[in-house]
Order: sequence, then C-alpha cells, then structure tokens
Amino acid sequence: METLEGLQAPSFSLANEQGEVVSLKQFSGEKYVILYFYPKDSTPGCTTQACDFRDSVKEFEDLQAVILGVSPDGEASHQKFIEKHGLPFSLLVDEDHAVAEKYGVWKLKKNFGKEYMGIERSTFLNDPTGTVVKEWRKVRVKGHVENALITLRELTK
Repeated sequence: METLEGLQAPSFSLANEQGEVVSLKQFSGEKYVILYFYPKDSTPGCTTQACDFRDSVKEFEDLQAVILGVSPDGEASHQKFIEKHGLPFSLLVDEDHAVAEKYGVWKLKKNFGKEYMGIERSTFLNDPTGTVVKEWRKVRVKGHVENALITLRELTK
C-alpha cells in the first residue's frame, strides 16, 4: 500500500476495552492521535511497545496527543492487558480487522514456515485536522516511541 501521509486518515468507530465506542472524529480539532496497530495482547514485543507508550504518556499528553492501540483481540483480552501493565490509554477491538485493512496493515505474514494473515506493527500520527502527518510501518519496537515523540515535538513547536 502506498503511503497515507498527507491524506485524511481513514475514519473508524471501534469499541474499546470497556465496550465504549471510540471514533477518530471525536478528537478532531483538538488532539493529535497516535494510532498504533499491534498483533496481539500480552506477547513480548506488544507488551514492550505498550509499556513504552505508557511510560511516555505524560509527554504525549503535554503535546496534546492521545494514544490509541488497535489489535484484533477482544474486550476481555484488552482489559487484562491494561490491568496487568497499568496502561493509561484505550485499546480498540478490531476483531474483523476492517480498520487494519483500511490502514493497509492487515498483511500476509510468515513465521516458522507458516503463512497467515495478521497485523503488521504500524503507527500513524494524525494531526488535529485528521490528516496523517507521519506513518511508521514494519515498526521495530526498540526506540519507536521515542521516534514518535521526536516527530510530535517537531510538529508542535
């Protein structure tokens, strides 16, 4: 998929871990949105990434940004993941991977010789107008949250 940078972010409404509907448009005009797609709750890389965002959440908030995680896991799984790691942001349920497909992150993956469809770890930074101002695809967890913060700091100078 070609880049979404410079384009209006694909809209969505998804349930969070509490069953409350979260829409991208509810942040329109006031917040930057860090929308990060990850493969699975409670796996090593996803846990590290979520905890890195958690540990930097104050800095993101100070820059008028909200963090939203998205995976195909259900509400109960998200609730456990949030409680276990003290995550101060919502995790959205994309069980049918419709939103992941809109963002071009539902991909054929290979692991130990098996092929399957799944989330390609990716992050999108949307500005308050709903435009994708930066995207990171095929994210490597180490250093990613810091890179997102650096980009956001530049945008909000």
